[in-house]
Amino acid sequence: MALANRRREPVFAPIPTPPAPARHLRNLPLVSGGVLVAVVVVLTALAPLLAPHDPTAVDPAGRLAPPGGAHSLGTDRLGRDVLSRVLYGGRVAVMVGTVAVTIGAGLGVPLGLVSGYRAGRLDALLMSIMNGLMAFPALLLAIVVVAALGPGHVQAMIAIGVVLIPIFARLARAQTLAIRAQEYVLAAQALGAQELRIVAQHVLPNVAGPLLIQATVAFSGALLAEASLSYLGLGTQPPTPSWGGMLQEARDVLFIAWWMAIWPGVAIVSAVLGLNLLGDGVRDLLDPRLRRGSN
Repeated sequence: MALANRRREPVFAPIPTPPAPARHLRNLPLVSGGVLVAVVVVLTALAPLLAPHDPTAVDPAGRLAPPGGAHSLGTDRLGRDVLSRVLYGGRVAVMVGTVAVTIGAGLGVPLGLVSGYRAGRLDALLMSIMNGLMAFPALLLAIVVVAALGPGHVQAMIAIGVVLIPIFARLARAQTLAIRAQEYVLAAQALGAQELRIVAQHVLPNVAGPLLIQATVAFSGALLAEASLSYLGLGTQPPTPSWGGMLQEARDVLFIAWWMAIWPGVAIVSAVLGLNLLGDGVRDLLDPRLRRGSN
């Protein structure tokens, strides 16, 4: 009877955890950054199909035409279509950024892994070299490399890649130093696993997240560096369109042909903002302590 008369407590169903895609959609930086980056990549990739005119075709009769008509974003001082040049300039920016980040990560990450895992004198030597490179301001170091190699977008890729090497190396080293003391790494060492196998199977997968975040930030920095070098006349050379080169050409006619500077500026801001937001979103996604709105 006591059991029969016992008051039953209300049973509450557990709140269902939203599926992963729903949580990802609540990650505003990831979504907004991904959309911006996707738009820039798609527009630049489809530039041959979307560009209404040849980006290098000169038309003196149509120089400095305002937006409208056959030239929706206007023309520059040589009568070239601004929209076509912005689209093709994006292809140069994406290519330079991709190659530069590949160079920086491809050389910096292995150096950082070796330095952090082996430590000792090798670590001191490698980090001394990296610290020496980082002692120079990034843009100044890129200018020095370009001055040694000569102007051009290929030289700009190499120069920006050299600037990114110590950034990736120091990050990989710091992450490796923290991971090499973990129990699973010590257990693999006790079992006699080779160093290369330990680094490849246990260290690298655990440092990949921060390196991926750094790659998105470095990509945005590479875009700005390429635009800066082109603005200074050390990057992409005319008549090949580039966003920085377009800004340089618009400098002298800024008050009478504002559209020459506005649209490449909007393109640069959109690409850099999208990459930075994407990096923040990936960081929140990979680190449970930083996820926004996941609970």
